[in-house]
Amino acid sequence: MYCGSRHGERPSYTQAARALGAAIGSRGWQLVYGGGKVGLMGEVADATLNAGGRVIGVIPETLKQREVGHLGLHELHVVPDMHVRKQMMAERADAFIALPGGIGTLEELYEVWTWRQLGYHDQPIGLLNIEGYYDDLLRFMRHSVREGFLSASQLETLQVAEDPQALLLRLADQARLARSADDFSRI
Repeated sequence: MYCGSRHGERPSYTQAARALGAAIGSRGWQLVYGGGKVGLMGEVADATLNAGGRVIGVIPETLKQREVGHLGLHELHVVPDMHVRKQMMAERADAFIALPGGIGTLEELYEVWTWRQLGYHDQPIGLLNIEGYYDDLLRFMRHSVREGFLSASQLETLQVAEDPQALLLRLADQARLARSADDFSRI
């Protein structure tokens, strides 16, 4: 799961982060995320924990010092850099979700999306588009399709929803097509 280490300007971002975490936890799923206790990251992690889900954080040493690593997790892996972080998170996830966030969130989203295009994984990828946060990005991606730099089928691999529950259902359905439903439990 990728999202901001800040809360953003709208209370709806925090509310959606909490709702997503609660939905993950109530399903008994595991959250794999950036390991911070601040911003939307911390909200999703706390809500997942409060709903009974397992939470694994992966944080680089430099970010642990700046963002304050979450010490209440089942596992907190402190790694040397972002490359190791992203690889470890990808290896432990059955699906990927991006909530509102900044350039780090976008970079991580685009990397796992690129990895899927290249065939490095077949896990579903979701975008939680709270109050149209990602509307302009999606408009740009449709422009990329029209201009011939992205295939329509590649764009369609990105599942988009405004509601956390709806997004989780879409990702679970997509994962079932790729593998056994029993194997899907880590976001």
